[in-house]
Amino acid sequence: MTAPRHRQLLSREKATIFPANSNRYRREPKVADHTENSLIREIDEELRQEQFHKVWSRYGKIILVAAGLCVAAVAGYQFWVKYDLETRQALGDRFAAAQKLAETGSADAAAGAFKSLSGEGGGYGLLARIQEAGLLAKNGDTAGAIAAYNAIAADTGAGKLYQDLAVILAAGLEVNDPGTDPKKVQDRLAPLMAAGNPWRFSAQELAASLALRAGDKAKAVEIYSTLSKDAETPARMRQRATELLTILR
Repeated sequence: MTAPRHRQLLSREKATIFPANSNRYRREPKVADHTENSLIREIDEELRQEQFHKVWSRYGKIILVAAGLCVAAVAGYQFWVKYDLETRQALGDRFAAAQKLAETGSADAAAGAFKSLSGEGGGYGLLARIQEAGLLAKNGDTAGAIAAYNAIAADTGAGKLYQDLAVILAAGLEVNDPGTDPKKVQDRLAPLMAAGNPWRFSAQELAASLALRAGDKAKAVEIYSTLSKDAETPARMRQRATELLTILR
């Protein structure tokens, strides 16, 4: 079997540098060292090339496929970002148009626009559901509006912030709904009255109103007193609580 090229090269170069019965090595060690270093570098380079060819022959196709997939993934991600941005902008335009219809008195057209948007999902879809329920209430369909708000409150995909908001909005209608059980509404509001909840002040005010409706004056006074003393209570709400306390005491 023929020896690898780098071994043949090493044997040939050694014979040239160190011929038999020669004292050249002892007389010129620096030249010999330099030549041997060059030879070692050449052999090392050849070994590297052989190793590269072996690796490439085994994994070259895989490397090319992986590189292609990487390029495709980057291109796909950039396309998705552009598409997502354009989609959200389009949904935002549709939501603004539906709001304008509602503000100009085109209730039926606005309701249809919000209903169409509510099926899109995402943030605008959720806001459209809330607006759609509000239009039902505005048009006198209190039961339909309460049912729509309760559906949002039960939807875990909506997120806690909007679920709690839906509870508040439904309770705002139920306060004056003769068919509503005040105790059940108060039970739904109770978790929202805890410190740190962003809707706690609205929940407390509604709970006080429900207590009055149920004939529990003491409970109403207790809640209004808390609202009037809390420095974080919104100014107008604190003023209402103070005025009602004056009347109830």
